[in-house]
Amino acid sequence: MSEPLPPLQDVDSASRDRRLGVGASELHGALCGWLAGGGSDGPDWLGKVLVDQELAPVAPGDTLDRLRAATASQLEDRDFGFALLLPDDEASLLVRSGALFDWCRGFVGAFGLAAGASPPLSEEGGEALADLVRLAAAAPEAGGDQEDEDALAEIEEYVRVAALLLHGDCTLGPRHRGRLN
Repeated sequence: MSEPLPPLQDVDSASRDRRLGVGASELHGALCGWLAGGGSDGPDWLGKVLVDQELAPVAPGDTLDRLRAATASQLEDRDFGFALLLPDDEASLLVRSGALFDWCRGFVGAFGLAAGASPPLSEEGGEALADLVRLAAAAPEAGGDQEDEDALAEIEEYVRVAALLLHGDCTLGPRHRGRLN
């Protein structure tokens, strides 16, 4: 079983303390995209993900280091224990959908940084990445009903599986092929 993610509020607070300019969901999406694209999970990950080499490395054991460790562990979890860092069900549909689109925006940007212009994607991976790009460009709408709640839950699950698929294509696949050769 993989480690749990730090609470969303703790990651938001750590992001504000460092004046990163991104919320917890977008930062987690960026970390996931970076790792899925083959980026390293060393202490300098934050500067690489946010394309700011002036950022100090993440200190061992702090909130952002726990976020990195838990995320890397979850992406590698054979039981698919990977979770998105999003507001809980108590938040409004508008806030939750906005956070999901932010997560996708972070993922897509950092994935491109790590994987490069021509990542080794399967056909399904290419389709998943295109869907994440569309979600990253989406904007939440006020209102909503139970049908919208159900749709958001389905989209969240799709995003989770898409991230795992892209991690498999760009990180796990090359690692396993390297072992075979």
